[in-house]
Amino acid sequence: MAALLRSARLLKFSPSGLLQIQGTKRCGPPLGRLYSGAVSCGRTGVFSRQLVLVSDSVSRCVWPYAAGCVRNFAVATEQQDESSVAVQSKQERQFDWALTKLDSSVRRTGRITKTLLLRIFHDICRTGYPSGNQALLLLRSCGSLLPELPLEERTELAHRVWDKLQGLGAQYDVSHYNALLKVYVQNEFKFSPTDFLAKMESANIQPNRVTYQRLIAAYCQNGDIEGASTILGFMKSKDLPITEDVFSSLVTGHAIAGDIESAANILPVMRGAGIEPSPVTYVSLLNAYASKGDLDGMNKTLEAAESADCSLIDRDIMQVIFTLAKNGQKQHIPVFMERLRHDRGFIPDAMNLCLSLITQGQEDVAFSILKAFPSLQSENDESSNLGNFFIRHCINMEKPLEKIAGFCKELQELKLHSAPLTFTLFCALEAKKISTALGLMKLMKEQNLPIRPHYFWPLLTQPLKDNNVAGVMEVIKGMKELGVSLDVDTLPHYILPVFSSIEEAHQALKEEGISVDSEVFKCSEARSLATRDLAKLYDLLSDPSFPPLDLMTFRTGLIGGFKRSSDVESMAKIVELLYKDQRFSTGSSKPADTVGYFLYNLVDNMSEGQVQEDKLRHLFNKLQAQNVTIPLNIYRGIKNLLESHHVPELLKDVMALVDLTETGSDGSALAPHRATGLENNVSVLEKKLAELVAENKPLGSVLRNIIHALSAEENLQRALELKQQHEEEMTAGAYATLINLCCRLNNVEEALNLKREMSRKDSSVALDPAKYLALVRTLALNDRVEEAVDILKEMKEKEVVISDALITSVFHMLSTIVVKGDFSTVRRLQNTIFTLGLAKPTANLCSPLVTAYLDRKDMAGAFEAALECQKLYNQLPRIHDIIVALVEKGDTDLLQKVMDFVSQERGEMTMLYDLLFAFLQTGQYREARKIIETPGLRAKPGRLQWYAEKCIALKQMEALEQMVELTAKLFECDRDEMYSYILKLCKVTNDWQKAESIWTKMQEENVIPRERTLRLLADVLKSNGQKVPFEVPETWYGQVTSSTIQVKSLPTPYKVEGGAYYQDRLLALCKKGKAKEAFEVLKEAENKGVALTALPYDHLIRALLSEGSIEEAMVVKKMAESHVPGFKLSEIANSLLIISYSVRGQVKEAMERLKSMLQLDFVPSTLAITRLVQALANHGDVAAIQEVESLITSLGAATNLSSMVFVNNTALAHINNGDLNAAVELLEDIYTRPDSSNPSISFVFRKVLESGNDKALDKLSAMAERLANHFSCYRPSTDLFLQLLNMDKVEDARLVLARCNAVAEQRDALMSYMSQKAQHPGQIEKIKILMSLVPDIAEKEILYSYLMKCHCVDKDLASAKALYAEMQDKGIVVNELSLKRLAVLYREAGETVPFSEPPESFKFYAAKLKEKSAKGPTAAEE
Repeated sequence: MAALLRSARLLKFSPSGLLQIQGTKRCGPPLGRLYSGAVSCGRTGVFSRQLVLVSDSVSRCVWPYAAGCVRNFAVATEQQDESSVAVQSKQERQFDWALTKLDSSVRRTGRITKTLLLRIFHDICRTGYPSGNQALLLLRSCGSLLPELPLEERTELAHRVWDKLQGLGAQYDVSHYNALLKVYVQNEFKFSPTDFLAKMESANIQPNRVTYQRLIAAYCQNGDIEGASTILGFMKSKDLPITEDVFSSLVTGHAIAGDIESAANILPVMRGAGIEPSPVTYVSLLNAYASKGDLDGMNKTLEAAESADCSLIDRDIMQVIFTLAKNGQKQHIPVFMERLRHDRGFIPDAMNLCLSLITQGQEDVAFSILKAFPSLQSENDESSNLGNFFIRHCINMEKPLEKIAGFCKELQELKLHSAPLTFTLFCALEAKKISTALGLMKLMKEQNLPIRPHYFWPLLTQPLKDNNVAGVMEVIKGMKELGVSLDVDTLPHYILPVFSSIEEAHQALKEEGISVDSEVFKCSEARSLATRDLAKLYDLLSDPSFPPLDLMTFRTGLIGGFKRSSDVESMAKIVELLYKDQRFSTGSSKPADTVGYFLYNLVDNMSEGQVQEDKLRHLFNKLQAQNVTIPLNIYRGIKNLLESHHVPELLKDVMALVDLTETGSDGSALAPHRATGLENNVSVLEKKLAELVAENKPLGSVLRNIIHALSAEENLQRALELKQQHEEEMTAGAYATLINLCCRLNNVEEALNLKREMSRKDSSVALDPAKYLALVRTLALNDRVEEAVDILKEMKEKEVVISDALITSVFHMLSTIVVKGDFSTVRRLQNTIFTLGLAKPTANLCSPLVTAYLDRKDMAGAFEAALECQKLYNQLPRIHDIIVALVEKGDTDLLQKVMDFVSQERGEMTMLYDLLFAFLQTGQYREARKIIETPGLRAKPGRLQWYAEKCIALKQMEALEQMVELTAKLFECDRDEMYSYILKLCKVTNDWQKAESIWTKMQEENVIPRERTLRLLADVLKSNGQKVPFEVPETWYGQVTSSTIQVKSLPTPYKVEGGAYYQDRLLALCKKGKAKEAFEVLKEAENKGVALTALPYDHLIRALLSEGSIEEAMVVKKMAESHVPGFKLSEIANSLLIISYSVRGQVKEAMERLKSMLQLDFVPSTLAITRLVQALANHGDVAAIQEVESLITSLGAATNLSSMVFVNNTALAHINNGDLNAAVELLEDIYTRPDSSNPSISFVFRKVLESGNDKALDKLSAMAERLANHFSCYRPSTDLFLQLLNMDKVEDARLVLARCNAVAEQRDALMSYMSQKAQHPGQIEKIKILMSLVPDIAEKEILYSYLMKCHCVDKDLASAKALYAEMQDKGIVVNELSLKRLAVLYREAGETVPFSEPPESFKFYAAKLKEKSAKGPTAAEE
């Protein structure tokens, strides 16, 4: 065939798309073509229309609205290569994924974007094993589906795909060559059909009928009827059928050749061949006349089509419009625009026409079509801005600025766009069209539109990234010309960082005539220097000419600069300046407060393990020398932070900064912080000690107290002297205190001597775990590793248990040692601790070594350390941080190695999520999207929740929003849950505007929110005084929470008059809780034959079940099943049914209902599970409880249920069975585990007390006492104490307190009890009893505020008055919340309020107290 064609005229040929390829013997059946159809002269594939003919096997796809548009092709059979089944399976998944993506794009818009196509192309290339189907899919997408790309660029992309995939081993067959031919025709690419066939022959690929049809189309596209006739004759000789596509191509060929008459005569020839012309042929003939501007011919063709009953749709007419525009026959376009019927799908088709016209340089025609869009013909001022796509493409195609400005002007005049110039500028900035952007800004200035400094940020980003000073200065010149001043956000972030020094910035800006003495520049300079050079920052701030500046402006940068810098001297000078200079304090705040809060934030910004102890101590000492003081309440806050960071050694240094004028001349207010014990005055204690010595009496607690006091003051020398003098009187506790003091002062020799002395006196004595760890830390820091290991072995021998609270101390110990750079010591200590079983290996305990490498920017070392931990302890510490660092660094080789390892050890899914979170963390959202779109990836709620909570904790809204956006189409992703994370962060940041926008997005995505999500959103809006745009759900049935998914809509049955009335009435009664009345209404509707939807049935069932009416609910269920096909109980109704069965004790039915729920993939509510487990416990059914636990555990985080529900009720089941030993063993195991979190067992004690089971109570009490004495675990004793108190067994509670004094120190649990009781009337006596038993539970102010709340809840004005008077007499401050409560009580009693009532709401003052508590001052009631 190639030889036959060599005599034909050759077309211009570009061989870049065809390479010599080794042949394959594959020759499967012809494929149905993706976006197939012959294309005539006028048709470049923008709106091609094909019909399936019975006489041939060519499939066609009418897109974009025909179902399965992209899927309308068969898969060619392929030979089985050597590739493994796994690789083929991966190819199939990836193909389905890519197909779905392209299909979705074509369905929605009728086109594919270059970005999407390239992303799929790169993903396929990345696997290294492209399949034939993938290659076919990509090739077919490089034609008319890319209207935004010029024809040449489309063809180049097709060649690129062809070459790349062939190089990766893709096997090509005839379908690929046919696809390439189709792309050539659609893109009007000039090539030699002869050479094309020769290439196929050399590759041992046999052409088929489709190949010849498309070669004919290629010849005809260039008016070469002779070449087309040659192929046509060859087809006839081979008895290949001549289809309508061939005749359509010939119409085009004759027209381009200038023979319109022959083109028109093709139609009779078709009929003679038995083929009736379809709209495809008529459109080809219309295009033939359109190319010549023959309006009469077009009208006759339209009449012929109508007479032949061939209806032309809008897409056909648009194709003719495109041909007219391309051939310069614009005068006839209005005639055809009038023929547009605006059928369904008009908008996406018209958009694609506009894009193609703009690409072809016909933007004027495109604009006239844009103005005809029906959705834009509206008098509404808030237009839909559908012209955005038009403006964006004009910018991308670099159309003249004057023309774009004209379009914008007309759009605005016609009210078709609200802000076209502003949007055009956005597009120009997004596309980095700098000259266009500056030109647009000039136009905006001429029209008096505002030009903001941040408009220039995208223009500054790249020069800043490239450290291109000239580029930055060029943008500054443009800003100056436009009269835009540099502001305090632009200067420090986009201008100053590009210069190597501030002086260089001064010089460059002065040369451009920009003042560097302005207040804005000075402030920006301060912000920039805060992060770079503390010494220069001090010089700048100390200049008397420096303007007043709020510390908040540069506080964050200053804290970051201090953490990175070693210049403590300059930092101390800056803090002193802030303290003494009123310029840096706002409003009425004192400089001392400003500095105090700054130091608080400085410590607060150092997370655990990152506290720079030596640097902070140096700073605090410098500040003390400079007479800088801080308020006492700030000191308390810093103290709490330091203790939470496990660096109490700094307390003494911070304490020295406290303003003594607040604490009294003797510093009595600081006494509780200076020493422990009742007597803290060393001199008084020494005097008492001397008296006892003189009287030859036992020194007892006096010697112990004085050593404690000296230890608090770190007076080691005097303490050792007393120890030497009274060695015989020294107790183990005194030795332990001295050993701990030596460790704090790093006196390792003395610490070891004291330890040996203590052991000689009594070898069985053991230190407490915290002091053992302090000794190990000191020994390790002083290179005494073997002795440190010996101490750890002693801990094991003496069965010293490291509690959960001290696990953090182990972490800090290892972190401190690794800072020295002694990695071998850390490895030795880690291995010893884990081998001896002193602590279980966790990612946190394994992380210090990895952290050290990360801090040194040694990514390879960090990975090797993590690898070692995985091999030894099955832990991967800080793998997220390692991956983040590698992504930031761009070390792809090591990153690939890490990913391969994680994939091998933890699975590919885990690896993908690790990589996803790393991309999100580093702001590489495009890469993150690629991960999300990985075939087979599905939602992992636990992982997504981890990252979401991380974002919430760090207040990283952008990363969280991106994660929620990217997971929109992630398989099995709970969209309501994802959006609820953003709303939680909105609540934390009090950002109601963001919350409101999220509500809009949820509606756009058709997310059905759970009731808890609606309540969360309503809380954010209400707290900011905003109107809630929906009805806030009420929990009108029992205590059932609304944490489950709402009822899914079921098919609506036939309509009967009156149905709406009964439905509304039923729903209203159900909401009011009138279930019985609603049931009667339903009976009435049933008797009248009124049909209802599924919704009222479901609501009535829920209402009846909430009242325990199971029988009536089942009657309603049967009625619903008979009227509504496929009716099923909703999740809420199922949960209520489980609750009702459980309350009745019908545990068998409840279990069956639970299992049926899980089979339907429903998630039971937390309350339903709890009630069922409690019912099983009452029956003593331990096995059933374990079965429920197993079923619920398989649901993962979906239920949010505490594991203690199962533990407590299993214990109760054992007790009800009389097996007390099993119950005690179970509970003891919970508390003696190394990873125990000390959970509450109040429920067990309450049930035992209520049942009067004294035998069980004795057993449990003994267990609680044993846990307290031997394991320092006080939670069980505290739970027992509070339950006894709650049941008015005061003497029994007093006995528990006497046997376990540490209960009085469990402040959190006791305060929680007090807070709960203060919520309900009649509970004040219980609070008073608790206060009498534990008098120092909290500060007086807090205790009295709870008492005041109780009186107000009880409406007891007389007692409230007396309490208020007592507080005033004792000088106790009455907080504003208490005053507000008392004032309301006065008003309700009709009395005049004798004091100034706080003006704000209760919520305001509660939030104020909460904020005060969070900042560190004394806790307050909320």
